[in-house]
Amino acid sequence: MSKVAQYLQEHLVGEVSASPEVRRHFAHDASILRLAPAIVVYPRNESDIRKTASFCWQLAERGRPMPLTARGGGSDTSGAALGAGILLVFPAHMNKILELNPKKETIIVEPGATYDKVEQTLYTHGLFLPPYPASLQYATLGGSIANNAIGEKSLKYGSTADYVEKLRVVLANGEIIETGPLSKRELNKKLGLSTFEGDVYRAVDKIIEENAELIHQQSLIAQTPRSSIGYNLSRIKTKKGFDLTPLFTGSQGTLGVISEATMRVVPHNPLTRNILISFEKLDDMQEALPRILALKPSVCDMINKGAIERVLSINPRQLDNVLPMPSADIHLFVEFDDQKEADQKKALKKLTKIIDRDGIDYLVAEDLEGQDRIRKVRESVSTILNEPSGQTKAIPVAEDIAVPVENLSEFLKKAAQIYQAAGTAPAAWGQAGEGVVRMHPMFDLAQTGDRQKLFKLSDELYAAALKLGGTLSAAHGEGRIRAPYTVYMYGEDLLKLIRQVKAAFDPYNILNPGVKTATRDEVKAMVRGDYNQAHRHEFLPRS
Repeated sequence: MSKVAQYLQEHLVGEVSASPEVRRHFAHDASILRLAPAIVVYPRNESDIRKTASFCWQLAERGRPMPLTARGGGSDTSGAALGAGILLVFPAHMNKILELNPKKETIIVEPGATYDKVEQTLYTHGLFLPPYPASLQYATLGGSIANNAIGEKSLKYGSTADYVEKLRVVLANGEIIETGPLSKRELNKKLGLSTFEGDVYRAVDKIIEENAELIHQQSLIAQTPRSSIGYNLSRIKTKKGFDLTPLFTGSQGTLGVISEATMRVVPHNPLTRNILISFEKLDDMQEALPRILALKPSVCDMINKGAIERVLSINPRQLDNVLPMPSADIHLFVEFDDQKEADQKKALKKLTKIIDRDGIDYLVAEDLEGQDRIRKVRESVSTILNEPSGQTKAIPVAEDIAVPVENLSEFLKKAAQIYQAAGTAPAAWGQAGEGVVRMHPMFDLAQTGDRQKLFKLSDELYAAALKLGGTLSAAHGEGRIRAPYTVYMYGEDLLKLIRQVKAAFDPYNILNPGVKTATRDEVKAMVRGDYNQAHRHEFLPRS
């Protein structure tokens, strides 16, 4: 064990490891990148986080910076759960539900608690946390907050940020702050503090005052319901007061380490009605989509012909007697979860009237068995993610793009052309109701030619999305993977503003450095030729 690891183990309650085996395990997340930590810490409490951050800060003051990265379940595909210094791994110990108040509809959790664990507890009280991601079995709340995650029900209920009421955060120097709405009087007290917390509040307040027009411009760039690029500066100063909470949701651990979160929860209805709609032509889907969304479904997901063909090439009988029209251009999965059964029936009846015409087939499910059949089609994507073709695998790059819903069909057509030119199948899926598109091309990253194709394909997909008023990422943040493209979306002035915010919270650049600022050359140097999702096979990789 290194001297640094020995020192930390002496002062922390949680375990510390610098073994090659542990470091190898945490050298990758769900992205295509590799970056081995020097030390892995399994914190048992907030004090362990604070002491570790304070230690890194003191080293940085002496000119020997040691990066500090928070990690949850490692399901991040943007390369944000990797770090070259100390890795704080939360699921081992800080995975508890600290408090549940069913009457106030709030829950307090530690960052390592998984969505699945939280949801199962909430279900017993008739509640749930709606923005659960597809990887809910192993995705943690801390990681979901850091990425401002969305899920299949975000169409109706919003993103993770909409449910975070307040946070406890360990700052770069080890100080602990509590975020939440502040009145003008409370803000003035914060601004008068002589601590690092005071420095942070003064810096953020100044940034907002001096860059109001630029911040407003940032909020208008992506014409999509969801975008998680940069920092959410536009929601800090509102009629409710001054609140740093939105700044940490989507910050990917670059501004502080979340040690506790108070979340809002809502009533859950397990009895839903689902329908699988197969559109023969993509344009038919685009024409019907606005009228479908007007019915306020809780889910409106999609999977295209390319993805179905890919699944059937792997397992030709997988979707037998399940898919009404396998040759259709695109399939929609629509769900209604209104609290009243009559409202669900009414919405479903209106929907069938919209789609009851030539070239459209559908399958209605009003019981659990039928819903499982429909879900089998939607979750067949896991077959693509889980089954290689020779040495090629489905690679998670440019896989969280979002475009305005009215431009979805146009983007999917353009993306198909880009994929075909690259010699790979244009398999696509995602949340049609919010214009979110996920496409994992099949490449062998051990081959230089395939790595070059991958970056060229990414360049063209991002350019196509931005041209249509889209965003680089709807939910996973830019991370290292998308950081080189941020300038094309925001421009140099907004990029400077992002760096200003980062510097205010982290003057020594020790909190997850490189995330949100990595260059193309840095990303290329970290690509791992042996990309796989072996550490997720017990759950099945989800997207």
